[in-house]
Amino acid sequence: MLSIQELKLLKDKIKRIKKENWKEYIENFEKLLEDLIQTVDGYNQAQIQVYKKSKTWFEKDLEWRENHKEFIIDELFTKTVCSKINQFGKMGQLANTASALEIGPGYGRFTRNLSIWRTIYCLDILDSIVPKVLKKFNPKHHKFVQFFKSNGTGCADIPSGSCHFVFSWDTFTFFDNQMIKDYMQEIKRVSIPGGYSLIHYADCDFDYDLHEAKRGYWEFNTQSLMRQTIEQSGLKVIEMSQIRPGANYVIFQKPGNANPVLYKTLEIPVEN
Repeated sequence: MLSIQELKLLKDKIKRIKKENWKEYIENFEKLLEDLIQTVDGYNQAQIQVYKKSKTWFEKDLEWRENHKEFIIDELFTKTVCSKINQFGKMGQLANTASALEIGPGYGRFTRNLSIWRTIYCLDILDSIVPKVLKKFNPKHHKFVQFFKSNGTGCADIPSGSCHFVFSWDTFTFFDNQMIKDYMQEIKRVSIPGGYSLIHYADCDFDYDLHEAKRGYWEFNTQSLMRQTIEQSGLKVIEMSQIRPGANYVIFQKPGNANPVLYKTLEIPVEN
C-alpha cells in the first residue's frame, strides 16, 4: 500500500538534510517520518474501499461462521477472552444490580460469560440472533437477557448510565471511523461513571488486519486512530494490546467512580 513515490521523496529529503547539523537533522527527520506516516495512512485508507454491508451480508457471515466453527473457533483463545471479561466483574456486589452491554453478540459466543452481571443487554441489527443467544442460557435466566435493535450506531432505548461494562468482539472490525465515533458517544451515554469497555478492533499496522481490510472484509483502522477516536470522545484509554494476530483490543473507561470494580494493568517489575 505504500507508494514508491513517497519513498523516493523521503530519500531525496534525507540527502538534503545530511548537510545540516545533527540536532536539526534529527528534528527534521522526525518531522518527515511523522508526515510520511500520516500520508501513508491516508493513502492506505483511501485505497481500501469497503462497501457498506447489509443485514443480509451479516446474516450470511454469521451462518458461515456457525457452519465452520470447528475450523475457526479456538477454544483456548475463547477462554483467554473470557478471562479478560471476568476481570471486570469479579466482585460479588455486581450480582444483584449491575448490567452489561454486548454490542454485536452474534450467536452468543461470549454472551453467557456476561452472566457475572445481573442484566445483559444485547444490541444487534439482526432479530434472528435472539433464539441463538437464548440457547446459551438456562430458560430461567432468559428474563435477565434483554435484546435491543441497533439503529446502526446505537440504541436510544438502552437506559443512560445503566451499564457497568460494555463488550464487543468481531463487530467493530466492520465499522468505519465515523461509525466508531458515533458508537463511542453512545457507549459514553449508557456507561455508569467509571464503567469499563472492552472492544475488539482492526489494527491495520499488523499484516493480518491489513489483509482483511484490503480484501474488503474488515474496515481500515489503526491503534493510533482508535486511541484518538476514544480520547476525543472523552473516554480514558486503559490498555491497548493483542491476544494474537487479528485479535487487537482496547480497554477504556468513562470518567467517574461509581463502579465498584477497579481494573488494573499488571507488568512484571524490572529490577534495577
